[in-house]
Amino acid sequence: MADQSAYPTWRQPDGQPVSCRDKIQVLNENLDEIREMAQEALEDAILMGCDEGQVRSVLHGLMDSLENPYTGRPTGGGGGE
Repeated sequence: MADQSAYPTWRQPDGQPVSCRDKIQVLNENLDEIREMAQEALEDAILMGCDEGQVRSVLHGLMDSLENPYTGRPTGGGGGE
């Protein structure tokens, strides 16, 4: 996903865009890494004879099951904005 137009506009909880370039770079790099790992997992599963639809469903479920450990705490610290 090296094409900058492929990245989302990262937003704060109040809807304002994240403006710190370092934060945006980290978020985009994280997205690239997740995509690469998910792509490899999908390809491996298909090569091992798994149903593509099921694998996609499992990956969706994995994302949906992630928990926010910061619920109820202020976030966005670190100055950079």
